[in-house]
Amino acid sequence: MADLPIDLGEPLADRLATVLDVEAKIPRALDALGTLAGRDVVLLDGVCGMRARQLTDLGARVTCSVADEDRIDAPDASADVLVSLWGPFRGASITEGGEAARVLRPGGRLLLLLDYGRDDVSRLRGDLPEYGLLSRRDGPLLSGGFKVRVVHCFWTFASLVDARAFLEAGFGAIGREVAAAMSRPRLSYNVAVYHRTVGTTA
Repeated sequence: MADLPIDLGEPLADRLATVLDVEAKIPRALDALGTLAGRDVVLLDGVCGMRARQLTDLGARVTCSVADEDRIDAPDASADVLVSLWGPFRGASITEGGEAARVLRPGGRLLLLLDYGRDDVSRLRGDLPEYGLLSRRDGPLLSGGFKVRVVHCFWTFASLVDARAFLEAGFGAIGREVAAAMSRPRLSYNVAVYHRTVGTTA
């Protein structure tokens, strides 16, 4: 699930992986906020797939791990950067914040990638917490010390025919509705990288 924001199942998930953020804006944004080259990065909530490869290509030493609201499966002080991609770990609760502080070295960076909404893709997904409470100034992330960078990405298809076939197969009636409104073969897709430094350096 960490590679993609939506669990569509194969072969639709494989197809989505080829059209989502073909410009590679997401890994570049993570690098800009976390400085990945030569650093130990723990990637949460997924297998070492496409995203892990992208971060490795940027010079990171990537370890893939799993997390829930109570525990990150990683040793103490083992990471310079902790990255959660669309996972249940949000780093906002006291327990999650404590786990991030345990795994990260002093001055480590916590990066959370979530859908931001206000785009074409949000019409496919319906109402998500990411689109409301989590993006508000008084929400648990921004009021809890996180800052946010919105990355304007796309789902880019080879043609309108290709886009319409994929959207209908993956999303049914709402997919057909979104596809009918398309005038070019791409959908706007905004993602938010919530970021903060954990602890202080000596």
